[in-house]
Amino acid sequence: MAKFEGVQWASKQMRYLLTNKTCDLLEPDSQVYAVSRSIHYGLFLCFEGIRFFCKKNQDGKLEILFLNWDKNLERFQRGIAFNLGSEQQNLVPSIEELISTFINNYFRHPAMRDFLEEMATLSAQGYLRPFTVDEEQSIGVTFPAMPAIRAVACRYDRYLGEPFCGVVIPHIIRAVGVNKTGCLKLGINYLMSVKAIDEAKIICRDAASALFLDDHPENKLEERRISEWDSSCCLFGLSDGTVIKIPEHELILPSVTIKGIVAILKEMGVQVIERHMTYGELVRRAKANELVVACSIGTAGIMNRCHQLILVDDKGQSAFTHYPQKEHPLFNKLAEARHYFWNIYQEKAKAPEGCTLFKYPIDQSD
Repeated sequence: MAKFEGVQWASKQMRYLLTNKTCDLLEPDSQVYAVSRSIHYGLFLCFEGIRFFCKKNQDGKLEILFLNWDKNLERFQRGIAFNLGSEQQNLVPSIEELISTFINNYFRHPAMRDFLEEMATLSAQGYLRPFTVDEEQSIGVTFPAMPAIRAVACRYDRYLGEPFCGVVIPHIIRAVGVNKTGCLKLGINYLMSVKAIDEAKIICRDAASALFLDDHPENKLEERRISEWDSSCCLFGLSDGTVIKIPEHELILPSVTIKGIVAILKEMGVQVIERHMTYGELVRRAKANELVVACSIGTAGIMNRCHQLILVDDKGQSAFTHYPQKEHPLFNKLAEARHYFWNIYQEKAKAPEGCTLFKYPIDQSD
C-alpha cells in the first residue's frame, strides 16, 4: 500500500561490514554484485523501516528524534541473527553498536548535513531504511561470507494511505509459523505480500491491501484467524468503542508503530483488547454493523483506516463489503491518535507511558 508524495533520498548510503566492523559512506546508487547469495536466494536479506524527525533546538543545533526505535533495532537484530549460521552469531551487532553505527557513522557524517538541514527546514517526515546484504560475489548456497549492513535515509511530504480498499485473501499464506519467519522483517516474506495484492486486484481493481489469515488453510474458513495486512499490522474498531489488537505470534511482525498507537489510545480512554479474531467473527460483526473500521498500522503511514473492506467466501468470491462508520466517535478518535503519534516526534505531544522518545544531537560538539 506504499504511496509516497515528495520523496527525496539522501545523497549518501552507509555500509557497515560485520566481519571487520568497518564503515564507509557510498554513493546513493552504489550497487551490490549481481552474482550474490542475497540477490539470487534471498540469503542474508532482512531490513528495517524506522521513522524519524529532524529539527533544530532552541540553540539552532540539529537534532534527530526517534520514537521507540530501540524496538526497531531489536527487531533488526533478530532478523540478522536468523540470517547467520550458528557459528556466525558472534557477528550479530549489539543494540549499542547499531545506534553508534547509524548515528555516528551515518547521520553525523558531514556529507549528510545538507540533507538534514533541509529536512529540519521543511519539517518533513523521515524514513531510515537499514538492510543487510552479502557483499561477496558468489552463487554458493551457504550463509554469507561478507555480511554487511547498508542504510539509506529519505524524507517525504506525505503518505497517501487513505482512503484505501482492502480485500481478504484466504488462499495465500504469507509465512508459515513453524519456520518462525513471519515475525521477522525478511525480504522473502514480501513476495507473497505483493502476490496477495495482485490477487486482491482481481476482485477489486482499486484494491491497495490484502488481509491475510493464518497458516491453516485446511481449516474451515470461518474458523481461521486474522493475521495481518500484506505489509502492516491491523486494528479493528468496534461499535461498542473498543479496539481489537491481534496478539503477536510467529505469523505477526511485531509492530513498533502499533505499540505507540495502542498506548495513545489507552491514554485517550479507549479500551484496547489484545486477542485473536476469527474470520467468522469479522464477517459476523461486519454484517451486524458492529465493525466501525479496520485499520492498517505501519511505519510510513502510521495508521490508515480502510474505507472498503471486501470479505470473500470459501470460493474466493466477494461475499460482503464493509464500509466504515464515519460518524462513530471511534472513527475520529483513531485519526486523533495518528496525529498525536506524529506530534510526539516533533515534541508537540508527550510520549505516553511505555514509549520512549530518543533524541540525538547531530553536531559533534554537542
